[in-house]
Amino acid sequence: MTRSSSYLMESLDEAIRLELKTDPEALRKQAMWCGLRPGLRVLDVGCGPGKTSSILHEMVQPGGELVGLDFSEQRIGYAREHYGQKSGIEFQVRDFTSPLDGLGHFDLIWVRFILEYHRVESPTIVKNLTTCLKPGGTLSLLDLDHNCLNHYELPAAMEPILFEVMGTLEKKYNFDPYAGRKLYAYLYDLGYEDIQVELIAHHLIYGELRDVDAYNWLKKVEVVSTKAQQIFEGYPGGRDKFLSDFVTFLNHPRRFTYTPLILCKGLKPVSV
Repeated sequence: MTRSSSYLMESLDEAIRLELKTDPEALRKQAMWCGLRPGLRVLDVGCGPGKTSSILHEMVQPGGELVGLDFSEQRIGYAREHYGQKSGIEFQVRDFTSPLDGLGHFDLIWVRFILEYHRVESPTIVKNLTTCLKPGGTLSLLDLDHNCLNHYELPAAMEPILFEVMGTLEKKYNFDPYAGRKLYAYLYDLGYEDIQVELIAHHLIYGELRDVDAYNWLKKVEVVSTKAQQIFEGYPGGRDKFLSDFVTFLNHPRRFTYTPLILCKGLKPVSV
């Protein structure tokens, strides 16, 4: 089953955006914190176009395996074409809001930037994944908090519009700007042991804007603003002027933008 049509950021360019914004060095540091090492069987949930899966697969060699899951047939096709030729890596189209039968069990499950797009179903997703984890295995949840909302110094007319847009995305599109702060509770409620939490900066943008940050942020604002166009009726000049003003803000070297990333991991108890 595929639910790509319900994905907030769905667009023809989404695979490219996801590829470009993935920072291999940062990804490897996060994966090492989560306990990734050679020989593990790993599940990458919401693998998208497969770049992250490929890096994780490299890190579990020799002897490790990786399975990547995503709702989108298009992005799984991309992942298979670009990253699916190596031994020990495979990609499947699956709905992880439903029971995940037939996958076997994993030593480590990696869930990065996924729960924020499933505000209502997140506890169910974590519960479904728990059934795929070996006793003593690690479930790693990584997500953003206060997503897209930390900017200085936004023009006075823009800031309330931005918060209103994010509120609309919560109610109408199942997006969770506050996913990160909930991760610990998800593991705690399921009885996970040795739960550990880390907080780092995901976006930390100041001074001259990098091309990859410009593309990522402008594509995000472009896509989400189409989902809440009615909000911009109250903005002088409407949606197009808001987009223009945000571009001006983002490109100014005085601008300061950040987003916290919360990493949370726990061990599945033998009794679960």
